[in-house]
Amino acid sequence: MDIILASGSPRRAQLLRRFGVPYRIALSKVTEGQPQPPWSEWVKEIACRKAHAVASSSGEIILAADTIVVKDDVVLGKPADKQEAEKMLAFLSGGVHEVMTGICVIDCLHQRVLQDVEITKVHFRTLTAEEIKAYLDCDESLDKAGAYGIQETGSLLVEKIEGCYYNVVGLPLVKTMMMLRKCGVKILGGEK
Repeated sequence: MDIILASGSPRRAQLLRRFGVPYRIALSKVTEGQPQPPWSEWVKEIACRKAHAVASSSGEIILAADTIVVKDDVVLGKPADKQEAEKMLAFLSGGVHEVMTGICVIDCLHQRVLQDVEITKVHFRTLTAEEIKAYLDCDESLDKAGAYGIQETGSLLVEKIEGCYYNVVGLPLVKTMMMLRKCGVKILGGEK
């Protein structure tokens, strides 16, 4: 049974490797479009569109995910440049935001689709302009929703989280494991 990761995210690939389950990557060419509330449903829908874009009629299992950052009903994706990243970090500074990851697993053999969303609250400390500039100089903000990576230097921006840490990285591991198990993938010695 082949697992296909419908994502080009190096962080998702790295996290999936932790399961010890072989997989290959197939990039979906889905255009996300303008976010629509409710945000948790929108991010699930994007994940499902990504999964369906690479699904086939073979016995593959497709795993797709999409992550967004939401604060004060404003959705933050990946910044286009350092100026946009700087504005995002200033906006997140001193507040609480939610990281939402939509997950979709398609069992092509049994024509089964599972979808879910994980939401984690992230408390940012109040950042100075100098700290934001220094973080931007680390060059780790442009390919991440919300312009920071909690698994890297961005961890110094976060006071605390409520929920799944790995969700903030980009793939909630326990939820993903449970979904894959429901499709017959043996992870940690178990199914379902």
